[in-house]
Amino acid sequence: MTKRLESKYKVCRRLGVNLWGRAKSPTNKREYGPGQHGQRRRKPSDFGTQLQAKQKLRCYYGNITEKQFQRYYEQASHVKGDTGENLVGILERRLDAVVYRMKFVPTVFAARQFVSHGHVSVNGKRVTIASYLVSEGDAVTIKEKSREMPLVLAAVDSAEREVPEYMDVNHDRMEGTFVRTPKLADVPYPAQMEPNLVVEYYSR
Repeated sequence: MTKRLESKYKVCRRLGVNLWGRAKSPTNKREYGPGQHGQRRRKPSDFGTQLQAKQKLRCYYGNITEKQFQRYYEQASHVKGDTGENLVGILERRLDAVVYRMKFVPTVFAARQFVSHGHVSVNGKRVTIASYLVSEGDAVTIKEKSREMPLVLAAVDSAEREVPEYMDVNHDRMEGTFVRTPKLADVPYPAQMEPNLVVEYYSR
Protein backbone atom coordinates (compact mmCIF):
# COMPACT_ATOMS: atom_id res chain seq x y z
CA MET A 1 0.00 0.00 0.00
CA THR A 2 1.42 3.39 -0.95
CA LYS A 3 1.86 6.17 1.57
CA ARG A 4 -0.55 8.28 -0.45
CA LEU A 5 -3.28 5.63 -0.19
CA GLU A 6 -2.58 5.18 3.51
CA SER A 7 -2.94 8.92 4.07
CA LYS A 8 -6.32 8.95 2.31
CA TYR A 9 -7.51 6.09 4.48
CA LYS A 10 -6.35 7.94 7.60
CA VAL A 11 -8.39 10.97 6.54
CA CYS A 12 -11.50 8.79 6.31
CA ARG A 13 -10.87 7.27 9.73
CA ARG A 14 -10.01 10.57 11.36
CA LEU A 15 -13.24 12.15 10.07
CA GLY A 16 -15.26 8.99 10.73
CA VAL A 17 -16.86 8.85 7.27
CA ASN A 18 -16.32 7.05 3.98
CA LEU A 19 -15.46 10.38 2.39
CA TRP A 20 -15.13 9.22 -1.23
CA GLY A 21 -17.59 6.31 -1.11
CA ARG A 22 -14.94 3.72 -1.94
CA ALA A 23 -15.62 0.05 -1.23
CA LYS A 24 -12.18 -0.42 0.40
CA SER A 25 -12.55 2.47 2.84
CA PRO A 26 -11.47 1.38 6.36
CA THR A 27 -14.52 3.10 7.86
CA ASN A 28 -16.60 0.25 6.43
CA LYS A 29 -15.01 -1.92 9.16
CA ARG A 30 -13.70 0.57 11.73
CA GLU A 31 -15.62 3.80 12.30
CA TYR A 32 -13.25 5.02 15.01
CA GLY A 33 -10.16 7.14 14.38
CA PRO A 34 -6.60 5.88 13.88
CA GLY A 35 -4.07 5.51 16.69
CA GLN A 36 -4.23 4.13 20.21
CA HIS A 37 -6.68 6.82 21.32
CA GLY A 38 -8.89 6.56 18.25
CA GLN A 39 -11.74 4.78 20.04
CA ARG A 40 -12.23 7.52 22.60
CA ARG A 41 -15.39 9.41 21.75
CA ARG A 42 -16.07 12.87 23.08
CA LYS A 43 -18.88 15.18 22.14
CA PRO A 44 -17.32 17.83 19.87
CA SER A 45 -17.67 21.53 20.63
CA ASP A 46 -19.38 23.88 18.18
CA PHE A 47 -15.94 24.84 16.92
CA GLY A 48 -14.98 21.18 16.54
CA THR A 49 -18.14 20.45 14.56
CA GLN A 50 -17.48 23.41 12.26
CA LEU A 51 -13.83 22.42 11.84
CA GLN A 52 -14.77 18.86 10.91
CA ALA A 53 -17.31 20.10 8.34
CA LYS A 54 -14.59 22.28 6.81
CA GLN A 55 -12.08 19.43 6.77
CA LYS A 56 -14.54 17.05 5.12
CA LEU A 57 -15.35 19.46 2.31
CA ARG A 58 -11.73 20.51 1.80
CA CYS A 59 -10.33 16.97 1.82
CA TYR A 60 -13.04 15.64 -0.49
CA TYR A 61 -11.68 17.70 -3.38
CA GLY A 62 -8.23 16.14 -3.23
CA ASN A 63 -7.15 17.79 0.02
CA ILE A 64 -7.04 21.39 -1.23
CA THR A 65 -4.64 23.58 0.73
CA GLU A 66 -6.11 25.66 3.54
CA LYS A 67 -5.00 28.89 1.87
CA GLN A 68 -6.71 28.00 -1.39
CA PHE A 69 -9.87 26.78 0.34
CA GLN A 70 -10.15 30.00 2.32
CA ARG A 71 -9.75 31.94 -0.93
CA TYR A 72 -12.69 29.99 -2.36
CA TYR A 73 -14.75 30.90 0.71
CA GLU A 74 -13.92 34.59 0.31
CA GLN A 75 -14.85 34.39 -3.36
CA ALA A 76 -18.15 32.70 -2.48
CA SER A 77 -18.97 35.29 0.18
CA HIS A 78 -18.71 38.11 -2.36
CA VAL A 79 -21.22 36.54 -4.73
CA LYS A 80 -24.93 37.19 -4.35
CA GLY A 81 -26.85 34.33 -2.74
CA ASP A 82 -26.16 31.70 -0.10
CA THR A 83 -22.44 31.56 0.64
CA GLY A 84 -22.45 27.81 1.36
CA GLU A 85 -24.17 27.05 -1.94
CA ASN A 86 -21.81 29.39 -3.75
CA LEU A 87 -18.82 27.63 -2.19
CA VAL A 88 -20.01 24.22 -3.38
CA GLY A 89 -20.60 25.66 -6.85
CA ILE A 90 -17.04 26.99 -7.03
CA LEU A 91 -15.55 23.68 -5.88
CA GLU A 92 -17.56 21.76 -8.47
CA ARG A 93 -16.26 24.06 -11.19
CA ARG A 94 -12.65 23.04 -10.56
CA LEU A 95 -11.36 21.22 -13.64
CA ASP A 96 -10.16 18.20 -11.67
CA ALA A 97 -13.60 17.91 -10.05
CA VAL A 98 -15.29 18.20 -13.46
CA VAL A 99 -13.08 15.49 -14.98
CA TYR A 100 -13.85 13.26 -11.98
CA ARG A 101 -17.61 13.90 -12.18
CA MET A 102 -17.57 13.09 -15.90
CA LYS A 103 -16.13 9.65 -15.03
CA PHE A 104 -12.96 10.02 -17.06
CA VAL A 105 -10.89 8.99 -14.01
CA PRO A 106 -11.67 6.87 -10.93
CA THR A 107 -10.77 9.37 -8.17
CA VAL A 108 -10.41 13.09 -7.66
CA PHE A 109 -6.73 12.50 -6.81
CA ALA A 110 -6.24 10.82 -10.18
CA ALA A 111 -8.09 13.72 -11.81
CA ARG A 112 -5.59 16.25 -10.48
CA GLN A 113 -2.66 14.28 -11.87
CA PHE A 114 -4.50 13.59 -15.14
CA VAL A 115 -5.09 17.31 -15.73
CA SER A 116 -1.57 18.37 -14.72
CA HIS A 117 -0.07 15.87 -17.18
CA GLY A 118 -1.83 17.56 -20.07
CA HIS A 119 -4.50 14.99 -20.96
CA VAL A 120 -7.43 17.45 -20.88
CA SER A 121 -8.60 20.32 -23.09
CA VAL A 122 -11.23 22.96 -22.36
CA ASN A 123 -12.92 24.44 -25.42
CA GLY A 124 -10.15 22.97 -27.57
CA LYS A 125 -7.31 24.44 -25.53
CA ARG A 126 -5.09 22.26 -23.35
CA VAL A 127 -5.31 23.14 -19.66
CA THR A 128 -2.83 21.74 -17.11
CA ILE A 129 -4.07 23.57 -14.02
CA ALA A 130 -6.29 21.36 -11.85
CA SER A 131 -7.80 24.37 -10.05
CA TYR A 132 -8.89 26.01 -13.32
CA LEU A 133 -12.55 27.01 -12.97
CA VAL A 134 -14.74 25.99 -15.87
CA SER A 135 -17.79 28.05 -16.86
CA GLU A 136 -21.26 26.95 -17.83
CA GLY A 137 -21.24 25.66 -21.40
CA ASP A 138 -17.52 24.84 -21.45
CA ALA A 139 -16.58 21.69 -23.39
CA VAL A 140 -14.09 19.33 -21.72
CA THR A 141 -12.29 16.85 -23.98
CA ILE A 142 -9.80 14.07 -23.33
CA LYS A 143 -6.75 14.17 -25.60
CA GLU A 144 -7.02 11.53 -28.34
CA LYS A 145 -3.83 9.72 -27.34
CA SER A 146 -5.06 9.50 -23.73
CA ARG A 147 -8.43 7.90 -24.46
CA GLU A 148 -7.14 4.32 -24.38
CA MET A 149 -5.35 4.64 -21.06
CA PRO A 150 -6.37 1.79 -18.69
CA LEU A 151 -7.17 4.39 -16.02
CA VAL A 152 -9.69 6.10 -18.30
CA LEU A 153 -11.28 2.92 -19.65
CA ALA A 154 -11.71 1.50 -16.15
CA ALA A 155 -13.37 4.70 -14.91
CA VAL A 156 -15.77 4.86 -17.86
CA ASP A 157 -16.81 1.22 -17.39
CA SER A 158 -17.18 1.48 -13.62
CA ALA A 159 -20.68 1.15 -12.18
CA GLU A 160 -19.56 2.64 -8.85
CA ARG A 161 -21.06 6.05 -9.61
CA GLU A 162 -23.11 7.94 -12.20
CA VAL A 163 -22.53 11.20 -14.06
CA PRO A 164 -24.60 13.95 -12.35
CA GLU A 165 -27.31 15.83 -14.25
CA TYR A 166 -25.36 19.09 -14.42
CA MET A 167 -22.90 17.39 -16.79
CA ASP A 168 -23.59 16.24 -20.35
CA VAL A 169 -21.07 13.54 -21.25
CA ASN A 170 -20.41 11.41 -24.33
CA HIS A 171 -18.02 8.64 -23.32
CA ASP A 172 -17.78 7.33 -26.89
CA ARG A 173 -16.26 10.63 -27.97
CA MET A 174 -14.55 11.20 -24.60
CA GLU A 175 -15.96 14.67 -24.19
CA GLY A 176 -18.44 16.44 -21.99
CA THR A 177 -20.08 19.78 -21.31
CA PHE A 178 -20.40 21.53 -17.96
CA VAL A 179 -24.07 22.41 -18.31
CA ARG A 180 -24.70 24.40 -15.13
CA THR A 181 -23.28 25.20 -11.71
CA PRO A 182 -24.89 22.81 -9.23
CA LYS A 183 -26.53 23.40 -5.89
CA LEU A 184 -25.64 21.34 -2.83
CA ALA A 185 -28.62 19.02 -3.35
CA ASP A 186 -27.42 18.23 -6.90
CA VAL A 187 -23.93 17.05 -5.91
CA PRO A 188 -23.61 13.27 -5.31
CA TYR A 189 -21.49 13.41 -2.16
CA PRO A 190 -21.05 9.95 -0.56
CA ALA A 191 -20.93 11.63 2.87
CA GLN A 192 -23.08 14.43 4.21
CA MET A 193 -21.55 17.83 3.58
CA GLU A 194 -22.52 20.87 5.63
CA PRO A 195 -21.23 24.02 3.90
CA ASN A 196 -23.34 26.12 6.27
CA LEU A 197 -21.03 25.02 9.09
CA VAL A 198 -18.02 25.91 6.94
CA VAL A 199 -19.44 29.42 6.60
CA GLU A 200 -19.88 29.59 10.38
CA TYR A 201 -16.26 28.45 10.85
CA TYR A 202 -14.86 31.25 8.68
CA SER A 203 -17.35 33.84 10.04
CA ARG A 204 -16.11 33.52 13.62
